[in-house]
Amino acid sequence: MTDKIIELKNVTFRYDENQEKPTLNNISFHVKHGEWLSIIGHNGSGKSTTVRLIDGLLEAESGQILIEGHKLSEDNVWDIRHKISMVFQNPDNQFVGATVEDDIAFGLENKGIPLKEMRERVVEALNLVDMSDFKTREPARLSGGQKQRVAIAGAVAMRPSIIILDEATSMLDPEGRLELIGTIQKIREQYGMTVISITHDLDEVTLSDRVLVMKNGQIESSSSPRELFSRGDELLDLGLDIPFTSTIIKALRQIGFTFDNHYLLEKELEDKLWALISKK
Repeated sequence: MTDKIIELKNVTFRYDENQEKPTLNNISFHVKHGEWLSIIGHNGSGKSTTVRLIDGLLEAESGQILIEGHKLSEDNVWDIRHKISMVFQNPDNQFVGATVEDDIAFGLENKGIPLKEMRERVVEALNLVDMSDFKTREPARLSGGQKQRVAIAGAVAMRPSIIILDEATSMLDPEGRLELIGTIQKIREQYGMTVISITHDLDEVTLSDRVLVMKNGQIESSSSPRELFSRGDELLDLGLDIPFTSTIIKALRQIGFTFDNHYLLEKELEDKLWALISKK
């Protein structure tokens, strides 16, 4: 068995056959079983198109997409989709149930899951995202962060191999974003799911194993978060903010402190500063 759960080989895609320049131009990459891959890049770089191709919502003009070693095609697209759950930017577009628990049960019912197992999965999913107290609440009456947690619970209840987050944290406040990212981390560890997140959020990127940078419909780079953050001011050109630690280090260099060129996490910077202070 291959360690690659997703593989794209020379994939090209156009929304319109008259497009001179393709939306995706001959891209190739893979995702390993259990990996968390972040995909970043400016709007229009091809990020959302890529995950919609993986989920079979769009069809490639050329190239191959393999999910768990099986080539995605018209014949198996519905089987492949059972392996993948997507959570979008605006969860309001995904709610169909009158209550939170009804909404989570909806996908399971469509899948033909027996009633007893369905109830167990709903309870488990709500516990996992800390939303059990809201099970009889109308989704419309929840906060933005609560809505996203319910959307994730619905995705997890389906027991997919892959969960795709398409800007899922972008409409939340900083506290809500951190809570949601923590929930995703917990789900990944508990179920061994593969996570793909399209994001501009540095905290989300930091937690991922690998970061794919997309630019003008192509793969600009593939690296670890640490390697990416070491690129300094280039990050602004890639649609990311400069990390807090990089800003602090830049200011400290200007007043005479010396640092290596590699990126430091906040805890590492704290330790480095204590070491520098203790020498004085």
